[in-house]
Amino acid sequence: MVEDGGSDVLVDFHSAEEWLLHAQELVPLALEKARDVKGFPGRWKMIISKLEQIPSRLSDLSSHPCFSKNTLCKEQLQAVSKTVGEAIALADQCLKEKYEGKLQMQSNLDSLSGKLDLNLRDCGLLIKTGVLGEATLPPSSVASSSAEPEAATQSSIRELLARLQIGHLEAKHKALDKLVEVMKEDEKNVLAVLGRSNIAALVQLLTAGSPRIREKTVMIICSLAESGNCENWLILEGVLPPLIRLVESGSTVSKEKATISLQRLSMSTETARSILGHGGVRPLIEICRTGDSVSQAAACCTLKNISAVPEVRQDLAEEGIISVMINLLDCGILLGSKEYAAECLQNLTSSNEDFRRSVVSEGGIRSLLAYLDGPLPQESAVGALRNLVGSLSVDVLVSLGLLPRLAHVLRSGSLAAQQVAASSICRLCSSSAEMKKLVGQAGFIPLLLKMLEAKTNSAREVAAQAISSLITLSQNRREVKRDDKSVPNLVQLLEPSPQNTAKKYAVSSLVLLSSSKKCKKLMIAYGAVGYLKKLSEMEIPGAKKLLERLERGKLKSLFSRK
Repeated sequence: MVEDGGSDVLVDFHSAEEWLLHAQELVPLALEKARDVKGFPGRWKMIISKLEQIPSRLSDLSSHPCFSKNTLCKEQLQAVSKTVGEAIALADQCLKEKYEGKLQMQSNLDSLSGKLDLNLRDCGLLIKTGVLGEATLPPSSVASSSAEPEAATQSSIRELLARLQIGHLEAKHKALDKLVEVMKEDEKNVLAVLGRSNIAALVQLLTAGSPRIREKTVMIICSLAESGNCENWLILEGVLPPLIRLVESGSTVSKEKATISLQRLSMSTETARSILGHGGVRPLIEICRTGDSVSQAAACCTLKNISAVPEVRQDLAEEGIISVMINLLDCGILLGSKEYAAECLQNLTSSNEDFRRSVVSEGGIRSLLAYLDGPLPQESAVGALRNLVGSLSVDVLVSLGLLPRLAHVLRSGSLAAQQVAASSICRLCSSSAEMKKLVGQAGFIPLLLKMLEAKTNSAREVAAQAISSLITLSQNRREVKRDDKSVPNLVQLLEPSPQNTAKKYAVSSLVLLSSSKKCKKLMIAYGAVGYLKKLSEMEIPGAKKLLERLERGKLKSLFSRK
């Protein structure tokens, strides 16, 4: 129902065709009256130009095959009729000079001009974006005519998504309210029918004047980002700048959802760079300092993802990220914040000596060691410590209690953590003979020998590398010899396949052990000669030398038996 022109009579139209006819009849009347108005010439000239565009838009709508079936099309014709009726009423007031005041009339005319813009834009959207073909029947009609409930549901969702693109802001707000409910109950079907134009409409609503609309919109975008299906469209439609602004100055809910969205999107290296480029680092760091638990963890994870990009690490350091991450290691509200902080520090210290010195000078070593005493995954903290050991003296490392903690990780940590711990031992042993002696005395050798039986090539390789470094000291060599499995396990690592990356370290260790007759006999007994012949052909360092030693031993054994 709508007011016809300037009258108070309410007219009820039941079909899209009747609404079309009504609008087509109103436009010439509105143009005739508008052209007769003498006052406010500039504003009326603009209104007339927009009224003149309406017939062609109505023609476009009416020529669409879904025109008569489309609920949105009918509603759009109602909106156009209402706006044109308002133009007629204002023109009458201006012609009769019966209005409350000049300023009020100017405001009314500006409002009318805005409504005409909206009507023209929405008519165009119904045609250009395919919305007219998507939202064809009222939900009840679809449900009664469709054999499949899912098809009916998806049709209803299409219409709901279309409403995000047309109409005034309050109408979009109502559509948002409904979409939030639908996303909670049936996210799968929403994702099934979602199109890029719907994403674009949502991104535009992130900058709406109403905080309530922004909050509901970012809730939906957060769900879409977490679904893993829409990242590219979100980025292409420019979602990053409004998300960053919400992190800066949104409501508590908006900040949380915007930060979680950035966390998910920052998993892409290119997006991580873009977040930095759009000024996102500073507000994320502020969330790490002052945010609630969920927002803090999401912001920390986002910064961790950004720190994985080597060329942006200097920018992160200049924003004070090192001290913030160390503080989170000590005081993070959620355990996840501490884990992400450890990963971030591992990334930052992986290749930059200045960053390593900063972490050491700001007390990061103690915080990382304290983290190792907790229940969280240990590989990132151990990785950060591995990066830092070269920046500290042996005495300092020992006094801080690094070795017992690494031994604890090798004894009871996950395989990934054990692997990083063994890598740390390699780094420590390269520093001095004194450190090799201390590592041997701290009980690492049995733990590393056990790792030679690990299921992954990478774990076996790093364990073999650590052992080959440690047994250059005679006292460590004696401990290796005492383990009955050491030689057999090292021989197994001579297997010449390309996947076996531990073979060169196994050769190096076995060369040092081959001075022992017992060890040589074990090597021969477990098939080392056959492996070494192939490794000699591959020119693996030390393989030929070890083969010659073992073959001399075989000859001596043969002659002694004769």
